[in-house]
Amino acid sequence: LAVYHAVINATPQQQAIARFWSDDPGTTSTPPGHAISILTQVLASRRASLAEAAEAYAKVGIAVADAFIACWATKYRHNLIRPVTYIHRHIDTAWMPILTTPPFPEFTSGHSVQSGAAFHVMGDLFGDRTSFTDHTHDSRGLTPRSFTSFTACAQEAAISRLYGGIHYRPAIDVGIDQGRCIGRRASHLPTRRF
Repeated sequence: LAVYHAVINATPQQQAIARFWSDDPGTTSTPPGHAISILTQVLASRRASLAEAAEAYAKVGIAVADAFIACWATKYRHNLIRPVTYIHRHIDTAWMPILTTPPFPEFTSGHSVQSGAAFHVMGDLFGDRTSFTDHTHDSRGLTPRSFTSFTACAQEAAISRLYGGIHYRPAIDVGIDQGRCIGRRASHLPTRRF
């Protein structure tokens, strides 16, 4: 019932968060593209050197790639149905999520795993309490979103999936933990400075 009520009772702010992080293939940047967009904005604001940028892109790229491999292995191991399917069968046939439900299993949340991984790496590289404003969707007319830390950004990206009606809370919470574990490993990969 949590997903059902989250959508029915979603505030305008929660609806905006769901749409900002929708990251639908073919329409907007996908979740890893969104993370790379944020990384690019942070690097530009810091006037990072080429060496710093190369290390950051490499580690974030490895983190998001490994995050999706781990997430999809988990999805097909558990093969959990999506909220819309359960809700239509057992609660309300007229209910619709805010976001389009993807055609693959629910657990864990790809956004959560990927965000946990990518933003953990960024936090390690730049300090978690780095403040920034995400302008990824300016061209679509969406209001930029500001964050006081990479952790806060990852949490918002993850919870957007509940607000959007496409993930249960455990998929979000476990997904963030799964992503952080992957991010820690990516952060500790040795790099060579020239």
